[in-house]
Parts: sequence; C-alpha cells; structure tokens
Amino acid sequence: MSKSKIALKSFSLENNILEVSPGDEIYRFDAEADKSINQEAPWKKDPHYFKSCKISAVALIKMVIHARSGVPHEIMGLMQGKVVGDSIVVMDSFALPVQGTETRVNAANEAYEYMVEYLENSKKAGRLENAIGWYHSHPGYGCWLSGIDVNTQMNNQTYQDPFVAVVIDPNRTISAGKVDIGAFRTYPENYTPPNAASSEYQSIPLSKIEDFGVHANQYYQLNIEIFKSSLDTEILAMLWNKYWVNTLSQSPLISNRAYAVSQLNDLHQKLSRAQGSVASTQTQIPLVKDKESGNGKVSREKEEKKREESQLEKSVKDSTRIAVEAQHGLIAQIIKDVIFSIRPSGSVPPNTAPISDAADMAIE
Repeated sequence: MSKSKIALKSFSLENNILEVSPGDEIYRFDAEADKSINQEAPWKKDPHYFKSCKISAVALIKMVIHARSGVPHEIMGLMQGKVVGDSIVVMDSFALPVQGTETRVNAANEAYEYMVEYLENSKKAGRLENAIGWYHSHPGYGCWLSGIDVNTQMNNQTYQDPFVAVVIDPNRTISAGKVDIGAFRTYPENYTPPNAASSEYQSIPLSKIEDFGVHANQYYQLNIEIFKSSLDTEILAMLWNKYWVNTLSQSPLISNRAYAVSQLNDLHQKLSRAQGSVASTQTQIPLVKDKESGNGKVSREKEEKKREESQLEKSVKDSTRIAVEAQHGLIAQIIKDVIFSIRPSGSVPPNTAPISDAADMAIE
C-alpha cells in the first residue's frame, strides 16, 4: 500500500468517515419527497428540528482544500444537498469567487451570479440537489458563528430554509491532523433556548471572546457525520492526491508559524489577565460573626475564586493544546526526515535514530 493510501486511510479513521453502500438511500434524490418535506417545513415549528449534518467525504475534502488555499484569509462556498429525516445531508460543495479578509468574507454580485449559474449547470450534469448551506473558514480562531455569521445565517434561514452554516478552521486542521469543523443553525429572532447548556470548551482568542459570548445563545451546533461509498473512492483519491502532496511537502511547524505565534501571544494575554484577577482579589475574614454578612462574603469569595480557577483552567487547556500540536508537528517532521533521508541503496544516514526513538524523544 502506498504512503498516500495509508495517509488517506489514517485520515478516514481520524475523522470517523463511515462507508455506506452506493445503493444507500442517501445517494438517491427523490424530487417528490424533497418537495413534500419542503412544503411541510417541520423545522419552522421546532427550532431544534435538525439534529445532525451528514457530509460526503468528497465535499469535506473540497472544503478543506479550499479553506487551506485561502490562509490567512477567510474563504466562502456553497453546499448542495437535501433533508433526510432530522438530518441535513451535504452531497457536494463548491467554492465561490469572493474576496475575504483575515476576519470576514463578503460576497459581491459576481459571486451571486456565479452561484446561480453553477447550480443551473450542476443540475444539467446530474447533480439535482439544491443549495442546502454555506461554508466559510475561521483561520486560527475555531469553529463558531460571529455576529456577522449569525445575521447571514438568519437571513438564509428566513428566505431559503432549510439551510445550514458550516465553519472550518484550516490552521487547527493542519496542527491537529483532524478536520476542525462545525455545523450550526440559528434560532428564530427573539427566541430563548429553554436550556442554554454549556457546550464543550474550545479555545477562543481573547480578541474574539466578546463576539463569541454575545451571540453564543443565538445558535446551536449540529452533530457532524462524514460518509463515503466505494464509488466515491476514485474521486476521493484524486482530491486526496492534491491534499496529500500539499500536506507532505509542508511542515506544520513552518506553514503554521504565524498561527503558533498568535496562539502564544493570546495565551500570554489570557494568563496576564488571570494573574491580574488573582492579584486584585484579597480574602477577607469577617471579624464579627454576622450570619447574613458572613454568608454574603463567603458566597462572593467563592464566586470570585471559581471565576479565577475557570480562567486559569482555560489557560491551562490552551497551553496543553499548543504543546500537543507542536509535538505532533515535530513528530511528523522527524518521521518525514527519517523516511526521506534514506539513501536509494537502503542505507540509513549516520546519526539517524529509529522513528520510534525519535518520536519518544519528541513526546518527552
């Protein structure tokens, strides 16, 4: 098995890509069923109707390649698919000719014209699914919806529902080796979720925390499932060759230098803020045993201590993630160096340690 195929298999395992039969219902487009569910529109009655977003592996690779090509700027594209039960199924994706910055991406009139023309020609070519969502990238600052993203998605759900928003972080994808992706749906305007449960912690840059927190309860995240069939293998292999060559020829430590530096700077700012918070807090012991005032002070002290521990705990998680990503990059570089430094005769260059030893040294 070639190294490219091994890498593709590892990628499939890392991203939990499920293999389904080519004859599976998910690959059939039933125009009548699609029309029926769109007329019924059960998602208008239940803001939490959609529970998951199923994405074709081919569409995923196309989105990741597009996102990586745009670094450090944001990119944007559309996804084609359908509704199956309480899932939004993404069958394909295509890039839009838009101009993005490091913090936002805007679609001009040319992009809308391209979008309409692409969808029309796509149906002529046999891709009958309609536009089912949009995707864009957040290079280096995680998968969530900003205020602009929330407004965009709300408009999409108002005028062309069903629609889903997908966010990819190409920088963290390179560092972690697993696609950092999220799928989101916004709540209707003036809707308050019954239980705003705290989602799994993710590292948000200090400069983005306010934007993240303000809009966090205006949308919810869908579970993501990646699937492929045996018929996708050839297309996936061609796309993978492009992705694999780029991955093989780049070092995460070098290609992600700016991202790594920004993460360290952000961690420094968070630690400085946590240190300032700890320094400004003094434990006050009441001299008089007053139940009400004493309980109030104890409660206040507990809240302050909890807030401090939360800030420090998040900073520790961020520092651990940065260290692990750096180790992964170092291990990958050592392995590539050992493999490609071997002479044609099979002899190993002097002072070259076995891969296992080199990896162990990098982890220690």
